[in-house]
Amino acid sequence: MSLEELVANYGYIAITIGTFLEGETILVLGGFAAHRGFLELPWVLVCAFLGSVIGDQAFFYIGRKKGESILEKRPHWRAKSVKVLAMMEKHQTLLILGFRFLYGLRSVTPFLLGASTVSRPRFFVLNMIGAAVWATVIGSLGYTFGYAIEAALGDIKRYEMGVFGVMAAVGLSFWLFRLLTKKRTD
Repeated sequence: MSLEELVANYGYIAITIGTFLEGETILVLGGFAAHRGFLELPWVLVCAFLGSVIGDQAFFYIGRKKGESILEKRPHWRAKSVKVLAMMEKHQTLLILGFRFLYGLRSVTPFLLGASTVSRPRFFVLNMIGAAVWATVIGSLGYTFGYAIEAALGDIKRYEMGVFGVMAAVGLSFWLFRLLTKKRTD
């Protein structure tokens, strides 16, 4: 199966699942794939939006149901919760709209917001707005990145596999580093 077939057949599913879990790298790759013509940018953005909203809503409800018991088992989350709760007291709306852009707090914030007194409807509406902005910004950055690579390398078709490979390797390395770092602090 060629790269084009692989991306065309599984790209949207990968973007939805990737943004459900975390997202930036897969979304940048999706934007780049859209620039190359393998995917359609509007559908990349829709998949990223859906994956992000569904993931964040799921973590919010897990926090609502089991927040305290999970925090007791994960002391490193307790330290992050102090930062998130301090931000929430001063800037609740901005936090809910923008937590996706905060490195190191993205995955724990919806959980902590669920464990707090933030109402379900408020989180849902602000989460949808934040996810739409995030998907548009990050997906468009990946799309624009394609233009930058093309300007630097000329005929990008020759380097396509290498660019995808490097981007995927950097993203995977970053994800593995974070995963291993988290395991050490558990």
